[in-house]
Amino acid sequence: MLEVAIDADEEWDSSGLAEELVRRAAEAAIAESAFPQLATSERPVEISVLLTGDDRVRELNGEYRGKPNPTNVLSFPLVDQADLRNANVAGPEMLLGDIILARGTCQAEAADKGVSLEQHAMHLLVHGTLHLLGYDHLSDDAAADMEAREIRALERLGIANPYEATA
Repeated sequence: MLEVAIDADEEWDSSGLAEELVRRAAEAAIAESAFPQLATSERPVEISVLLTGDDRVRELNGEYRGKPNPTNVLSFPLVDQADLRNANVAGPEMLLGDIILARGTCQAEAADKGVSLEQHAMHLLVHGTLHLLGYDHLSDDAAADMEAREIRALERLGIANPYEATA
């Protein structure tokens, strides 16, 4: 059973990014991962999402990644692959980790791409959820795998491939 905890600051309050959209994005990412059972497991599985501004993300990015600049999304996984493989084993709630979105950066990127903030945020939530599930883009092969999973997850949500060049 997937649980989503959302904390949104004043920059996001009027954005319309509801819990249901966060849940749908996370479920789509989980469905395209090696761990689709996480979405339907009787064991509670939680993702925490913070919707905040660029200043807070800049702060967190500097503190935890040594990069004191804003970025669109940060992900902080709390489980390892062994935990994910044993998700269906009875036990306490499994906290997958935290995803943090920066409003200003997300808004600017959405405008550059010609998509809504909601659509771009859902893409970033899919991306962040895949990071929580152990996917990364540190090598060409890993990046290609993660991108393919993102594209399939976004297709489930009715969102076009964001990596496809448009004319």
